[in-house]
Amino acid sequence: MNVIETENLIKTYKRYKKKEGIRGSIQGLFHREYEEKNAVNSVSLQIAEGDFLGLIGPNGAGKTTLIKMLTGIIAPTSGRIEVLGFYPNDLKNEFKMQYAVVMGQKSQLFFELTASDTLRMFKEIYEIPEEEYQRRKKYFTELFQVEELMNMQVRTLSLGERMKMELIAALLHNPRILFLDEPTIGLDAVASRQIRSFLKRVNQERGTTILLTSHYMEDIKMLCGRSIVINHGNKIYDGNTEELFERYQRNKKITATFEHAPGRDFEKWAGEAFRGQAVTILENTPYKKVWRVAKENANHVLQEIMRQEPADISVEEEEIGVIVERIYREEEAYA
Repeated sequence: MNVIETENLIKTYKRYKKKEGIRGSIQGLFHREYEEKNAVNSVSLQIAEGDFLGLIGPNGAGKTTLIKMLTGIIAPTSGRIEVLGFYPNDLKNEFKMQYAVVMGQKSQLFFELTASDTLRMFKEIYEIPEEEYQRRKKYFTELFQVEELMNMQVRTLSLGERMKMELIAALLHNPRILFLDEPTIGLDAVASRQIRSFLKRVNQERGTTILLTSHYMEDIKMLCGRSIVINHGNKIYDGNTEELFERYQRNKKITATFEHAPGRDFEKWAGEAFRGQAVTILENTPYKKVWRVAKENANHVLQEIMRQEPADISVEEEEIGVIVERIYREEEAYA
């Protein structure tokens, strides 16, 4: 069963083009020029109940605009949209009771209240019976391991702790769909990993449909079996996440640090060892070396570097923005 369906969904904004200076301001009082921009352009989607879907693309691609239309915050310019059997922008209470939104850069919590009082306020808003409220609260506080934080003011919590409370508040009324817009932004590696683990359990154990937008490739790869790529408002990929990265990810970044500067012999060795391996030097300091390596050559390059006994070595995959740009260029060329 599909919980979200859109067909040729379009959102167009009209923007005022103001000329520079006071003269331009005065002219604008009598005659204004506008330009139209399609933030979302003919996007068609079908999302089944229980899906965990990644929505990715660069800043300004149209991801947040799409989520705002799916949640009824803004109305589409044209096209068909149906979420849980409703037209979202009608903002019917029966519809709003069935979804939740968490945005990494905006909070729905009241900072002067304790976390426990905040959750009780949400209980009243969503008319959750007391017994059911206590059961759900216990489940989520144990899942997120935040029992000791419940009687602390929200403003005293760390960013990671606050994000856990944001998720508990969003999930308290057992929504069928959870929209997540950059939920791990600004979090350290430990907090990000915990959030990912919790979201995975919520999706698997409760069957919650989750739409996740993120610039962090690890979020998408670890959580989302299906990904949709949007750029300039256009849907340019819709399919398996592993296939997406396997198909469009071309390079890896290898960083090696050394306790002792390798010296000129190392440079000579590197030139010989990496010859014909599609290796680009990104950083070259006495104690740190960074290379961009073609994916198919990464294992060979790693083996060669390990022979030099580095103090530390790391391998990073390309950022989502790089992959999206590559997808868009290739799709444009194909078109």
